[in-house]
Amino acid sequence: MKGKSMAFQKRKELGPPLKWAGGKRWLIAYLKPYWERHHHRRLVEPFCGALAVSLALMPERALLNDVNPHLVNFLKHLQSGLRITIPLENKKELYYAYRERFNLFLRQGKEASPEAAMLFYYLNRTGYNGLCRFNRKGEFNVPFGRYKKINYVEDFSPYAAVLKKWTLLCGDFEKIPLHPEDFIYADPPYDVEFRQYAQTGFEWEDQVRLARWLARHPGPVLASNQATDRIVKLYRELGFMIKFLNGPRMISCTGDRTPAREILALKGI
Repeated sequence: MKGKSMAFQKRKELGPPLKWAGGKRWLIAYLKPYWERHHHRRLVEPFCGALAVSLALMPERALLNDVNPHLVNFLKHLQSGLRITIPLENKKELYYAYRERFNLFLRQGKEASPEAAMLFYYLNRTGYNGLCRFNRKGEFNVPFGRYKKINYVEDFSPYAAVLKKWTLLCGDFEKIPLHPEDFIYADPPYDVEFRQYAQTGFEWEDQVRLARWLARHPGPVLASNQATDRIVKLYRELGFMIKFLNGPRMISCTGDRTPAREILALKGI
């Protein structure tokens, strides 16, 4: 299937280039009013994912971080005007061949190559529910998806003009070089059972470490998470104001689409 060019799209219309578990496009309407008061600041996202928030807010300055090196590699190639040159077809045999090639690249230390970025895009669009999951060996192990039709994109050049002004990092959130005046939006893996977006998980100790790190920041902070009792208690005890929201279940293996109770924790807004 021939990919569609995105060259006709205007900069302001660019959406997330990948499917991503827990994407926050639905939350933009809640975030924008807070961001508009501070749009002169640098936006910092410790868990940037597929850039749903940053592409919607369009900051002049941004520092975007994620712990997933394959995601960040893909985003860095977007900065250079990535064009997909491998065949893109919604076929089971091709999917598993590409998955094996991607894992071979990981074993060979070629995970930062342009082809690895192309394979990551294909696996993301074609794999089951857009999941990004790795086994303990660090190998991508998401099975083939169930899509009848996939509109692949080959030309990502429109993203280059936007991303070239933004800084991309890959690592633990505590290593991000913050400025006191930065505006932080943190969207970590939620306090739910599935949180294996990278080889290492995100445990309760990490949730606590993140909340305390955010609480120490002198600038404005927004954080979203599942409204579990312990998450609400954690952020309230650290002085955050809590707003409760009903978020959609974007990816569910059981087919459950019941609205999920979520929180937006605010500080210094």
